[in-house]
Amino acid sequence: MTIVVGYVSTKEGEAALERAFEECRLRKDNLVVIHSDRGGTSLSGDSARKNEDDLKQVRSRLEEAGVEGEVRGLVRGKEPAEDLIVVAEETDASLIIIGLRKRTPVGKLILGSNAQRVLLDAPCDVLAVKAR
Repeated sequence: MTIVVGYVSTKEGEAALERAFEECRLRKDNLVVIHSDRGGTSLSGDSARKNEDDLKQVRSRLEEAGVEGEVRGLVRGKEPAEDLIVVAEETDASLIIIGLRKRTPVGKLILGSNAQRVLLDAPCDVLAVKAR
């Protein structure tokens, strides 16, 4: 089976990644790490290079953790939730792991909620973790 984890270089992303390593070792599942970026004019060359450096580090950590899997940097113009759901469907994932952060009610209203979309629309179970 496969576990899909949404990753960004934040405390929440790190918590999700660490939990994904634990779950993969426990279940003996493969891992697909997804870093989703909308791209376009909001993605500068410096940001793209930083994202690629972050993903190289994640690939090394995947190997060090003894977990089979892959790391995908997606720049398809989609919302992160949509990318996670599509990859979960493509891989027939048994679990999606996401990191959560606290947001104000106004922040939720203005920005929407990728976490809520994943929780409601995922084709499999979702594990939401908080940063310590």
